[in-house]
Amino acid sequence: MPSADVRDEHAWFAEQLAFPLDRFQREACDAIARGDDVVVAAPTGSGKTVVAEYALAATLRRQRRSFYTTPLKALSNQKFHDLIELFGEDEVGLLTGDVVVNPDASIVVMTTEVLRNMMYAGSTALEEVDYVILDEVHFLQDAYRGPVWEEIIIHLDTAIRLVCLSATVSNAPQLAKWMTEVRYRTAVVTETTRPVPLENHYMVFDKTNDRMHLLPTFVGGAVNRDAIRLDESGVRHRWSGTRQRGGSGGTRKLATPTRLEVVDTLEDRGMLPAIYFIFSRRQCTEAASLVANAGAQLITPEAQNAIMQIVDRRLEDFSGEDLAALGIDEFIQQLMSGVAPHHAGMVPAFKEIVEQAFIAGLLKVVFATETLAVGVNMPATSVVIEKTTKYNGDHHVSLNPGEFTQLTGRAGRRGLDDVGHAVVLWSPFVRYAEVAELAGSSTFNLRSVFRPTFNMVANLVSRCSRDEARETLMLSFAQYQRDHDVVRLQARLARRRTEYNDRLAQSRSPYGDIDEYRSAQKSGRSETGEGSVQLDHLRPGDVVYTAVGAYRGPVVVASTAHRSGGLRLSVVTASGKLATMSPQEFVGDGSVVGTVVMPGSFSPHRKEFRQETARRLKREKLRPEGARTSRSRRSAAAHGGHVHPVELDPDLKKRLKAAEDAERRAKELARLEHDISNRRGSLGRDFDGVVSVMTQMGFLDEKNWLLTDDGRVLARIFHESDLLVVEALRTGIFDGLSPAELAGLVSTIVYEYRGPDDPPSPWFPTRELQERFRKLEALSVQIDVIEGKHGLSAHRPPDPGFLALAHGWCSGVELADLVDDGELAGGDIVRNLRQVIDLCRQLGDVSPDPGIRQAARSAVAMCTRGVVVDVASSESTGTEEAVESEFVEETA
Repeated sequence: MPSADVRDEHAWFAEQLAFPLDRFQREACDAIARGDDVVVAAPTGSGKTVVAEYALAATLRRQRRSFYTTPLKALSNQKFHDLIELFGEDEVGLLTGDVVVNPDASIVVMTTEVLRNMMYAGSTALEEVDYVILDEVHFLQDAYRGPVWEEIIIHLDTAIRLVCLSATVSNAPQLAKWMTEVRYRTAVVTETTRPVPLENHYMVFDKTNDRMHLLPTFVGGAVNRDAIRLDESGVRHRWSGTRQRGGSGGTRKLATPTRLEVVDTLEDRGMLPAIYFIFSRRQCTEAASLVANAGAQLITPEAQNAIMQIVDRRLEDFSGEDLAALGIDEFIQQLMSGVAPHHAGMVPAFKEIVEQAFIAGLLKVVFATETLAVGVNMPATSVVIEKTTKYNGDHHVSLNPGEFTQLTGRAGRRGLDDVGHAVVLWSPFVRYAEVAELAGSSTFNLRSVFRPTFNMVANLVSRCSRDEARETLMLSFAQYQRDHDVVRLQARLARRRTEYNDRLAQSRSPYGDIDEYRSAQKSGRSETGEGSVQLDHLRPGDVVYTAVGAYRGPVVVASTAHRSGGLRLSVVTASGKLATMSPQEFVGDGSVVGTVVMPGSFSPHRKEFRQETARRLKREKLRPEGARTSRSRRSAAAHGGHVHPVELDPDLKKRLKAAEDAERRAKELARLEHDISNRRGSLGRDFDGVVSVMTQMGFLDEKNWLLTDDGRVLARIFHESDLLVVEALRTGIFDGLSPAELAGLVSTIVYEYRGPDDPPSPWFPTRELQERFRKLEALSVQIDVIEGKHGLSAHRPPDPGFLALAHGWCSGVELADLVDDGELAGGDIVRNLRQVIDLCRQLGDVSPDPGIRQAARSAVAMCTRGVVVDVASSESTGTEEAVESEFVEETA
């Protein structure tokens, strides 16, 4: 329980709010007042931002500065405007790499990469900062950008306090414990209760009875039995390629509701506005067009007028030609119906119109890709998930609990809705039980993907010794989690070692060396090519001990036969089952422990014969297992063998079984030890590999631990293909190019085709560009070989799919012509151009060649025109591709 004086520290802030602080908000504010770092994990829309606002307000009171970071430029822009409303225009600034507004303000909003770059550059601005807000900190599990969050947490001056805001994750305490170890005392505050309760629904159309079902997923906290019965009553088909094969399930014809049916049902039940998630850009646009073209009218004339005011205000600087190229007429038709698409293929201005209109309650349905789930705050009454599977660029995968929670987190508007609704549609490929399991899951662990990069190591070289740099990597959350896994594996190792020692003790025989006996048996098998024992001496009616499937015990030999593959043995078990085995499959020592007189009519495949044989087996008085008959001894002698002393042990079978178990556990012990070693050392090996590559390629003087001139350039290039960029600079691939040619060549490094089909053939505007690309491609292969030699993952190779478009835009070609001629939508073109601009800007800053610097800066100026100038809601470099499968489109 915090002391009264701690609570008084934020009483002044609480008095300014129009609502009382929730329990988790009070606890987080208490932690900030105590001077702790804090991790806040709470559902979407629960009010996490209030905690950050308290830290910002407290900093203003002390006349100090604070930074607010977000993963997306769109979020940074929205937060910039939100904070201006709270603290005033003079107090808030914005830094997103290409946009600089009031950078010396007391509160500066920025993308996470901007803060990382400031930190590595040793910016003096950080000396005045008291608090850094890391919003959406769960992004640290993002495959490409995640390490940025960890770099900040590890390297940021520990005098600066951190407030980390995260979606609901199950291991938030683990994150806080790690931060406490590597930085400073960190409090963890979690909230699992949503501000607006969520009701899960299952929607299915019954074609047999021409009826739409909207069923609760859970009834009384348990899975809805009616939904299970309905789902199981439907006909399901197995598919192979495009051919239908057979059926399963019941006889009722069930179907996925159409998009129009879903919208109509939600409207009839008062469940609008809704966000309708479809994991395909094309289908988002098609869905909005479908509803609009069907004549749906979901909004009033007053709402239409309000939307047009937003449209006019937002698009006033666009030319008519650009708007026509972007499909403005169809877009407005959709808006006037009360629906709209929202995906990364739209230009930022169009997306911003949708966001503003939806937040204002003017739109009723937005068909969106999952990008929206991690973007701006757009709560709705309902969320519809059309499929619980999506294409990831390689194959279809199911949503995980974290993704499902992220999507459904938009359901329920605080202060407007008593309950939010999450609706999952029936699918012939996903059982209802799977949907219920996904909706009911509450486990979502944050997993670090931290790994050393060339740029990261280059910056560490200039700041610390090699040992210190290596130790820094050992401080990562990834290593912390691996060490936690190591503890778990160590516990398993200890258990297995105890079991191994027990089995080893049980296998010891007072009659002789059991290991020597087993080795001799194995040696015999190796020499003869047969099993661990010789079975030639067995005859029909002999009883031996062996294991058949799950059965272990005496069996009667029914027949023996020599085939091309060797001896085959047919046996009858005590339960009357017939089995066939080879010597390699035989378990036991082959000792004959009894004899059964076979039934008169020898027909082992007849049930009556086998049952009578089994009855006789049960009546037979058998010798102890391991005892040999004179015939088996004679057989051993005939093979030049002898009776090993342990064969006299009456517990030989138990000894052998214990020895086999010990051998299996010994192998598992070796695997566990190898796994533990790998987990302990993998980051260190990656670091050594990066250092070796940098040394071999001349970026690092490893002996003196100093960067070369080229290494210092590498330290200032922030891109996933940083090594390729700097090597291309050094080898002259960018030399002597015009601004348009440079923009085109740079695009091959930033662009990546992500479609399911083969990419279209590239077009090169000039022969020189084609030749330069071939050199860049060859250079990429050389780097790939060096990286592989040192055990590193290969970098992404250059892709010429956007080269002609980038060259054309920089040469003055209009957007309408690019959209008409290319495979990409207007939003894709704008986003990729902005990534080209970002990398050209870096080249203009770091290239040692004056000609390249001038060409790069000219390329930036020439590309920054028209719709590209419209930066109010642009995407951050390389982010939305990581969030959405960019050009992947589901098949119907």
